[in-house]
Amino acid sequence: MATIADRPAAPRSVALRLERSRLAELGRLPILPVLVLFLVLVLPAIAAELLAPFDPLEGSLGERLRPPFWMQGGSTEYLLGTDRQGRDVLSRIIFGSRISLGVSMSAVLLGGAVGTIVGLIGGYFGGWVDQVVTYVVDTFLSLPLILMALVLVAIFRPGFLTTIAVVSILLWSRYARQVRGETLAIKHRDFVARAKVAGSSDWRILFKHILPNVANTLIVLATLQVGTVILLESTLSFLGAGIPRPQPSWGVMVADGRDLIVSAWWIAFFPGLAILLVVLSMNMLGDWLRDHLDPRLRQV
Repeated sequence: MATIADRPAAPRSVALRLERSRLAELGRLPILPVLVLFLVLVLPAIAAELLAPFDPLEGSLGERLRPPFWMQGGSTEYLLGTDRQGRDVLSRIIFGSRISLGVSMSAVLLGGAVGTIVGLIGGYFGGWVDQVVTYVVDTFLSLPLILMALVLVAIFRPGFLTTIAVVSILLWSRYARQVRGETLAIKHRDFVARAKVAGSSDWRILFKHILPNVANTLIVLATLQVGTVILLESTLSFLGAGIPRPQPSWGVMVADGRDLIVSAWWIAFFPGLAILLVVLSMNMLGDWLRDHLDPRLRQV
């Protein structure tokens, strides 16, 4: 009987077709959400110093409350107008994207790592370990996000690192619940049983055999959570419990313009529009990833 090693290798044409099919899947990326994310979030965050025409923290009282350039009294020097301190709105939005991207990526990675490990342990070992994990996860999921965030920020001093820590604490339970459910189904499959028979340790099975099988779910969940984190950070900053002034957070900018929404609507409108575009684009990208990474949905 021929062994696996004796079987002929796949023809080169088959490998090329598989590679082309992967490239074709990438070619079907939703162009509009990806373009919005690149232009509104990623590119400004990376090249803020090159794109911003002014310092986001410095203003001129002589230029305060100047409208956008297409309105009467506007100037092409300040394309999106200025706020009540004479700071350029466009420059603050550009630097605000760096804060939003930094908070979202850090919180998603930190909270995702903790939640993934907890979910893997609870789902694989079962018994009292799974009961404790389930109880803690259900407790965190039952707590309102904003209220818990305000309580935690009231205990610690508001700031960039505090915001990341608070959001991570609020997000890890969502990863843990999802990963635990996936692990409960995967641990009974044949390849896990064969790994046990081969003498693999529990931790090797967790991180070499089970974790790769939940990676697709983690990618989709992380993509969807980026929009949630940006919205949560903006809400905390709006309430004065997130990024402190005068840092150019989008939530801080919306809060600065809420009292002038009638007379100087551009102060709150443009950062609010940036939040809307980024969150909507991340949700659309997450839906696309879910449809293409799930074999059942892909077949449909």
